[in-house]
Amino acid sequence: MNVNRLWSIISMPVALLALWPIGPATCAGDIERGHYLIEALTACDNCHTPRGADGYDFSKRFSGGAQTFSDKTYVVRGPNISPDAETGVGAWTVEELRAAIVDGVGRDGRLAPVMPSDSYKALTARDLDAIIAYLRSAAPVRAPLQAPQQRRGEWAPHPMPGAPAAFDEGSLADKNAHGLYVGSLARCMSCHSEEIDGAPDYQNRLGAGGKIFRNPAGVAVASNITSHQEKGVGTWSDDELKRAITQGVARDGAPLRPPMSTLSKAHFSKMSPDDLDALVAWIRTIPPKE
Repeated sequence: MNVNRLWSIISMPVALLALWPIGPATCAGDIERGHYLIEALTACDNCHTPRGADGYDFSKRFSGGAQTFSDKTYVVRGPNISPDAETGVGAWTVEELRAAIVDGVGRDGRLAPVMPSDSYKALTARDLDAIIAYLRSAAPVRAPLQAPQQRRGEWAPHPMPGAPAAFDEGSLADKNAHGLYVGSLARCMSCHSEEIDGAPDYQNRLGAGGKIFRNPAGVAVASNITSHQEKGVGTWSDDELKRAITQGVARDGAPLRPPMSTLSKAHFSKMSPDDLDALVAWIRTIPPKE
């Protein structure tokens, strides 16, 4: 092979990285950690990757989702977060990506509250940068923003109780803190707490269920996952809780309904044993609610 041609092939990825720096001290371990967080906990694909009859279309990963999310103040779809420079976030700085993920603020202002930034505020600095590193390592996909995209009005943040800001990595040595961290990233309470005016009522209904989900599979109501002995999961065994989380199967063996069944199989089934153990231990600390 011509030497000049060989050098151009070798140097091409380096040139691309020079145009788009991932961030300080990025290494393969950071990208691997970001891959795990997205695959097993934050489930970014759920809103930002198109899906077909067989699940996510990974040939167009992070190019934007097909589902429309709507409430009183917004009608939106998950946008393209692949590293395409024109239609994705390839031209965004690390600081802009951090702000979008944990503060819910994009280049054009505040994102719709369906973006779960409140749950992601808990991300340690290292884990936040690992997620960005993984997103930047993905293949760029050209996919212009799909209509509708309407946002109006203001909304206040509603961070998870106990997780209003970034965790210190050292605090995760405590099992309950570790479980709270996992639960925040996996958005357990934002789904399993009843809502008032589109926002979770953490003060009065933390984990008590009642949130309504409407999707092509029908209507589902989030269940009570507090420690209540009858209404919640207080009498469930650890194995039964783990099976519900990772396989989407209820205590009586019946399949759970979407979105829990979808998230369980596509994402939470990939949760590490340590993260899963900590999550179950933390769920058991949630005060009982009827």
